[in-house]
Amino acid sequence: MPDSFDQLAALIRARFSELSPQFQMGAAFLLDHPDEVAVSSMRKVAERAQVQPASLVRLSQQLGFPGWNELRNLFVARVRTRPEPLASRARTLVKANAKDALAHDLLIAQQHNLDVTAAHSARAVVETARLLRRAPHVHVAGFRSCYAVAFGLVYGYRLFRSTVSLLTGEAGTLEMQLRTIARDSATVVISFAPYSVEAARVAEAALEKGSKLIAITDSAVSPIALNADKVLIFSHESPSFFPSLVAATALAESLVAHLLALEGADAVEQLEIAERSMHAKGVYVP
Repeated sequence: MPDSFDQLAALIRARFSELSPQFQMGAAFLLDHPDEVAVSSMRKVAERAQVQPASLVRLSQQLGFPGWNELRNLFVARVRTRPEPLASRARTLVKANAKDALAHDLLIAQQHNLDVTAAHSARAVVETARLLRRAPHVHVAGFRSCYAVAFGLVYGYRLFRSTVSLLTGEAGTLEMQLRTIARDSATVVISFAPYSVEAARVAEAALEKGSKLIAITDSAVSPIALNADKVLIFSHESPSFFPSLVAATALAESLVAHLLALEGADAVEQLEIAERSMHAKGVYVP
């Protein structure tokens, strides 16, 4: 029986493909909404997860617990170890005219996304940075709207490390680029639902080739997260027509900052060299 939420999450990810569809729905909700599980009744959790309450009991038992209450205790313990996310701020929206309300709601939703993402992934960012630092080469992939997040990560990282590359797949060359992934390298893949086919392909290739896989995604059981070595989960709620990528960008920036801190003086020296070179070559307006 798992002794902590982290152990439970690892167990669910390892066994997710073996679970029945009902159990998969319940397990996905547990990992993606741990705060709600900690403060909600079993009936309410079942309603939100769109499963029967009895399915949660049987899922708990299949995961090694005597029943639901013993499983839920891990979620309660998790909440007690950190400040409660300011989720209520995202729901308490100022009612003004439509334009003013939307601008306000967007900012509140983005702050909420950052709070939730920090609660999910703050510790994992440090562990992920250590993993990336040990890899001889780092590949990064993000497609469609996630391309901007991937590009930003690579741009910042390459200012002090040369062995970082962006997998883009331009002109149908993704399969060719995947050949460059080698054993013991690290591959970062960024995607959220509905998940990009290209992102899933990169994740599959990384696993096939023995590369460490890091998923930056919206669910612990997303296609790119299930077999990942490290998972950074971001929230993307938004009152706009398109999901917000503010929190995903924050994770990428946080990774780069931690990597620079881990590398220390050598990274700072490389950064200074890159900066002097760009100024000397007229990259910036005088």
